[in-house]
Amino acid sequence: MSDNSRPTLLLIDGLSMAFRAFFGLPVENFATDTGTPTNAVYGFSTMLATLMKENSPTHVAVAFDLPGGTFRTEQLPSYKGTRDATPPEFEPQVPLIREVLDALRITAVDKERYEADDLLATYARMGREAGMRVLVVSGDRDTIQLVTEDVTLLYPRKGVSDLVYFTPDSVQEKYGVAPHQYPELAALVGESSDNLPGVPGVGPKTAAKWINAYGGLTEILDQAEDVPGKAGQSLRDHLEQVRLNRKLNHLLTDLEVAVPLAELEYQGADAAAVHQVCDTLQFRTLRDRLLPLATSDAAEEAPQEPEEVLVTVEGAVEAVTQLKGPVWLHVEGKTGVDADAWALGVCVGDQAWGIDLTGLSTDQDAALSRWLADPNVAVTTHSAKDAWHSLRARGFTLEGIVGDTQIGAFLVNADQRGFDLDSVLQRFLGMQSGPATTGGELDLGLGTSAAQAAGQRAAHIATLAGELDAEVERRGMTAVYEELEIPLIRVLAHMEHAGIAVDQAVMAELAGHARGRADAAAQEAYAAIDGTEVNLGSPKQLQEVLFERLGMPKTKKIKTGYSTDASSLADLQAKNPHPFLEALLAYRDSTKLGQIIETLSSAIRVDGRIHTTFSQTVASTGRLSSRDPNLQNIPIRTEEGHRIREAFVVGEEYSTLLTADYSQIEMRIMAHLSGDEGLIEAFRGGEDLHRFVGARVFGVEPSEVTPEMRSKVKAMSYGLAYGLSSFGLARQLSLPVGEAQRLMDDYFARFGGVRDYLHQVVERARQDGYTETIMGRRRYFPDLTSTNRQRRDIAERAALNAPIQGSAADLIKKAMLGVDQAIRDQSLRSRQLLQVHDELVVEVADGEREAVEQILREQMHAAGDLSVPLDVNVGEGPDWRAAGH
Repeated sequence: MSDNSRPTLLLIDGLSMAFRAFFGLPVENFATDTGTPTNAVYGFSTMLATLMKENSPTHVAVAFDLPGGTFRTEQLPSYKGTRDATPPEFEPQVPLIREVLDALRITAVDKERYEADDLLATYARMGREAGMRVLVVSGDRDTIQLVTEDVTLLYPRKGVSDLVYFTPDSVQEKYGVAPHQYPELAALVGESSDNLPGVPGVGPKTAAKWINAYGGLTEILDQAEDVPGKAGQSLRDHLEQVRLNRKLNHLLTDLEVAVPLAELEYQGADAAAVHQVCDTLQFRTLRDRLLPLATSDAAEEAPQEPEEVLVTVEGAVEAVTQLKGPVWLHVEGKTGVDADAWALGVCVGDQAWGIDLTGLSTDQDAALSRWLADPNVAVTTHSAKDAWHSLRARGFTLEGIVGDTQIGAFLVNADQRGFDLDSVLQRFLGMQSGPATTGGELDLGLGTSAAQAAGQRAAHIATLAGELDAEVERRGMTAVYEELEIPLIRVLAHMEHAGIAVDQAVMAELAGHARGRADAAAQEAYAAIDGTEVNLGSPKQLQEVLFERLGMPKTKKIKTGYSTDASSLADLQAKNPHPFLEALLAYRDSTKLGQIIETLSSAIRVDGRIHTTFSQTVASTGRLSSRDPNLQNIPIRTEEGHRIREAFVVGEEYSTLLTADYSQIEMRIMAHLSGDEGLIEAFRGGEDLHRFVGARVFGVEPSEVTPEMRSKVKAMSYGLAYGLSSFGLARQLSLPVGEAQRLMDDYFARFGGVRDYLHQVVERARQDGYTETIMGRRRYFPDLTSTNRQRRDIAERAALNAPIQGSAADLIKKAMLGVDQAIRDQSLRSRQLLQVHDELVVEVADGEREAVEQILREQMHAAGDLSVPLDVNVGEGPDWRAAGH
């Protein structure tokens, strides 16, 4: 569709297309981790990227309607009055779309008292007169009147991806009139979306017939007495409505605009801003479609791509194994279950080498093995733990890891997404790292071997490391990086390699039990609706049963009807109990449990053990995450969840499992950070914290605190540490919001240090731009100063939570390092296997039980120097559940 012979002006109706995007993508499938809906932003941005690529516009603008009335509603208050209320999930996305436009450096325009269509019409006229090819993108049929030989309308047929190109010929073919006559046709037929009624009995064909017969609407109205038949009489009965319709659907082409046409010239996106907005909205694949728009001036502002270096392949092994100083390294290969390495790149200064690991001689293999295993060879790479596993699969052991550019990038901004090498190189150096290679395909067909590619990437990592090391230091996190995160790589690598043994018979029994419970729950659900069998996994069929057959109150409105997600149905059951709902929720719980068991079973490897992968660069708070399989999603508050842990057992040649965790670690950190004397007194006195707090809040003796009181206080205490609002507390405890607020007020009245701390941490973060853990881990919150209230509120809740959760993450990581070092110092065979939440799982060798327990207690206590004691619980048993406490 592109025409490069003359400038192209692209004009987009912002709200019209955003609405189309919103209803074209299911809102429940697009949201950030904090719950912000993003389906309209995603759909709109995808459409915009496609339009930019396909049409190569030289000038671009997106026009928006402003809240409030226009000159049309002043003339007819009912204008557009029949439109449905804006869905609550849509409104907060409009500012986000504007943020995307800002990042792309595309001008957004609006004007009080006028519609976006009037701005489109004005700019279309200006562009046409300037000799431009004009493309107007809108879902409003009024814009058909703008079509000329120079102005094409792109009208959405379905969603925002299927656009029909309207030219004068196609308008004539579809409607039987010329584009400039379309508003005359619409005046006769009416426009329901604008609440403009037409002439009863007059459809598009009749209206087009009249326009062509009489020459236009003015002539039709002048000769209305001569128009024959019932339709003619209907016209005569509604002349004033037709005149009003025509007056209101006329688009203005002579508005005074704040932004001149010349200033709509497209200069290219701001690459750094695109990364920032994609990180915030958690758009991964869309990032790749938006970044190519970063051209011209934007490219000049981006970090300069490092120069390519000459990669030496001949004699590389011999040269590399003589290196003693710091080196930068890249492993070309696979990670995960089928880990492998087939090429190694090494860089020092402006020299780089590439080694084909699949073609080494015996002597070369031995020399390289010794060099990689030398802890004195200081190695920096990207995703060092993956490199460790890939090299190990090839028979090498990577020691001497002193740097990891993936972790460095994460520390610089933990709320970003995408820490693979390509994304980080693009974000910090404005470059791509080059084509990936696959095992055995050493010639890429570009004159580049896998060895050469690995060497080049090692050089890129060297440049990247320099940028990141400086940025980590500037942000005050060198100690967290060098003393906590980097040493932890080796510990986690060994834990992943060891895995944990699984009793497959127990796992199979649990799977059968979950299936049985699901089947039984399904039968109970059918019985509750007179034996009718429905698909309990079908939202459509559930909507029919719940809201039509059973007549239950409607849940939140979604595109496909009313929500049947877990939280909506749990709320519905709490307020309107019904046997069908009870059975449905039980079915879902059992099905979900069965899926967890199935995932775990499929992850058992040939050694009979599960080898999960721990990530240091996923959770923004700094906590470790677990994947392939995720061991953190095993439910621990249900009997079924506890039974799953029975399947994780001590392995052969080991005697028992020990587990150790911190008791109430978040609340102890809260006491330390807030300095609240009441909380500190409770912990120092060894009190039951929640009973102690309950006595203060409810004004009773500790012995008079009921289980219900204790439960409320416990939920609130932990909720405050996670930024819980009175609304959230009310929902969690099934209380009225007012009662929840009074409970919080009473809590703060007696624990003023907590109240002051929670207030100060947000205000300090707003001032500094970041929060900080006890050990100095920073998390940045640019949205604390956002003009978008929803974004600001989310940032405030996250800022409340970050120092507490982040400090807990740092403590357990430091404890893991201490435990590992102590085990090695004492030459014990026992080994750490898992870290899940605040719990460590250790596989204990014969005769080492007491020594390992002492190590766990000593190192976990020593991990933090708080104003309250750290309480460590230790348990023992043949399986993970039995070892719990």
